[in-house]
Amino acid sequence: MWLVASMPGARRLTAPCPATESLPVGSNAVGSGGNSGGSLSRSGALEAALDRQAYQRRFQRRLVRLESQFVPLLISVLLPVALLPVTAEPGGPYRVLLPLLFTVLILQSLRTLPLLAPNRAARILVTVQRLLGVGAIVALWMQVVVAQMASNPALRFVVLLLAASFSLLATARLVSLLARVPRVNARVMAGAAAGYVYLGISGGLVATAMQVLVPGSFQLGLSMRHELLIDRLTYFSFVVLAGLGLGDVLPHNPFGERFVILLSLCGALYLALLMGLLIGRFIATQELEFEFDALVDELDDPTSPIAARMDTKAEQQQSSAPMTDPDSP
Repeated sequence: MWLVASMPGARRLTAPCPATESLPVGSNAVGSGGNSGGSLSRSGALEAALDRQAYQRRFQRRLVRLESQFVPLLISVLLPVALLPVTAEPGGPYRVLLPLLFTVLILQSLRTLPLLAPNRAARILVTVQRLLGVGAIVALWMQVVVAQMASNPALRFVVLLLAASFSLLATARLVSLLARVPRVNARVMAGAAAGYVYLGISGGLVATAMQVLVPGSFQLGLSMRHELLIDRLTYFSFVVLAGLGLGDVLPHNPFGERFVILLSLCGALYLALLMGLLIGRFIATQELEFEFDALVDELDDPTSPIAARMDTKAEQQQSSAPMTDPDSP
């Protein structure tokens, strides 16, 4: 096993390459040059393992650099939740507030979730997410420019479908990113909180699209004056996600009931799996740092057994080193 300290506070044990463990030494399959062929195979496997470790270190460094984007992402997902009631106020400035909030959220999401793995599947996923984000931004602002779009149910459904698809994909990619971070700190926990709020916004968008496509999917109860449908169903989404129980908004057909079931499962799994993983990784990181600090303190202590053994070994190496005469040619 090799100890790899790729990042400060993030240490892990990496097993040697399986190809290295199963290499035949002096195999007859290479003819008379079996020994040299075996050494070349071993050296090639070692180089491949080192390249793989170097790639993993670069990947982890990129993940650490992305930590600075988690706090802005948390702010950008909290803004729509806090300001959705204001967007329903009649008046000129308030009309542009809703598309502005979602534009900021989409742009910050694209900045937080760039292409990390240079493979075809990842490139396709990132391209699809960018297309959905651009399409959602254009459609949201078209509703402001063209007043007829806001009153057309089909066009409203297309806008909500684009926004909901982008939001769901961004939430899934954020969860995947958080599951691979090499360390856990306050900024990573802010990213985990952003993922939970993002999940609630995604549920609100999906519920709103369902209500527009199939009117009567949800019984909305007593709505406030000028309250937007997306505001009402985003409130409903967070109530279901937090497990508070059904209140004044209720599912009214089988589609709404299945939506409540899936959203409840997503909320429970998010808290149980991702947050449990991050908390466990944080505890393990703290234990490794404590053991490392204890080892450093023991090495600095000249009376410790480890320091004594290292001093003895250094003296043996010095005594066994060949002595050279400076006057000899």
